[in-house]
Amino acid sequence: MVDIATRVYNHKWKIDPIVRSLIDTDFYKLLMCQSIFRNKPETTVTFSLINRSTEVPLARLVDEGELREQLDHIRSLGLSRGESTWLRGNMFYGKRQMFRPDFMEWFENLRLPPYHLERVGDQYELTFEGKWPEVMLWEIPALAVLMELRGRAVLGDMGRFELQVLYARAMTKLWEKIERLRPHEGLRIADFGTRRRHSFLWQDWCVQAMLEGLGKRFVGTSNCLIAMRREVEAIGTNAHELPMVYAALADTDEALARAPYKVLSDWHEEHDGNLRIILPDTYGSQSFFDNAPAWLAGWTGVRVDSGDPAEGAEIAIRWWERMGEDPREKLVIFSDGLDTDVILDLYQRFSGRVRVSFGWGTFLTNDFRGLVEGDRLAPFSLVCKAAAAEGRPTVKLSDNPEKAMGPAEEIARYKRVFGVGEQVRREVVV
Repeated sequence: MVDIATRVYNHKWKIDPIVRSLIDTDFYKLLMCQSIFRNKPETTVTFSLINRSTEVPLARLVDEGELREQLDHIRSLGLSRGESTWLRGNMFYGKRQMFRPDFMEWFENLRLPPYHLERVGDQYELTFEGKWPEVMLWEIPALAVLMELRGRAVLGDMGRFELQVLYARAMTKLWEKIERLRPHEGLRIADFGTRRRHSFLWQDWCVQAMLEGLGKRFVGTSNCLIAMRREVEAIGTNAHELPMVYAALADTDEALARAPYKVLSDWHEEHDGNLRIILPDTYGSQSFFDNAPAWLAGWTGVRVDSGDPAEGAEIAIRWWERMGEDPREKLVIFSDGLDTDVILDLYQRFSGRVRVSFGWGTFLTNDFRGLVEGDRLAPFSLVCKAAAAEGRPTVKLSDNPEKAMGPAEEIARYKRVFGVGEQVRREVVV
């Protein structure tokens, strides 16, 4: 096992690239990429970095030269032979050859397109524009680079023993969480922490700790590279990006209202089983289910990713019951702002009523809260989202208005089209 503290101290990060592979990304990005490659390969999309935690002055903490060096390194990456073989031949969700030959041939020749970086005050403006299947693959590595460079800026001032103690405390903190979760035999938890991780080495350590500490309760990781190296399941389905872009491309209010279901119709043609997971909150979960076509009731489950997680699950349960489905056979994946207390509360509330699973993110792979003076390693809310498609702005409403994105007039229009009324604001932690 890597001695992370010694690695940090000896190298001072200079020879360690933050992103070391094109598959050092979330599995859902590759699944979505194949769907987009098939359905909308020529659509031009712009992605933008958004620091929701404006009190964190990234441009003062992170050297622009180092940031460019890391981004340029990512542009040099291509699939290795072993990575290609794993994607082509491995079994994902019980299915071999999940990735089609035409997609794999394209992916094997891919290099990520150029980026645009500019300093604006104490923040960076980082954007990516290009054909959707290519430019979408910038999202996860861009976030990982900014999160880790911010961490490196703090760690670079620490001595050898200070680093050893820091990582020992962080390891103890995670292991205590694992010990609290271990007694619950029915728990199913996956690592969803790539995008806001402390570092690649730390995420890899967390996955190994979860494997040893939780055994069969740990069901896999969203990180493809770690899944391949540690021989665990690659976990993930789809994200808000799909309905956001489909909606932006809609020419009328009627087409806009149909867009979230068109996304799932295209997905339905490609995937079955546990890949048929509904993400309903892009334009409000209640509105989504109120207008959902009957065929979606037969899907495997839902992912709850904003708003009150318990209420999100209750909305889905009521819908299944209304549609004549047995909720006990359905899967609910919770994935927003999770930590041990929330996981256990939700597990106890919904166990036996639905099949419960958890995608544990930032507070699994980046919980250094309280471990450094001034809390300078505490995670913060950084996102990289599709901001425009074919020159049209994208919109996200969410079940939490604090996560809403888009021009004010477009947000108002989307609320009218999707029938979204007053929403309860919740603090966005990460």
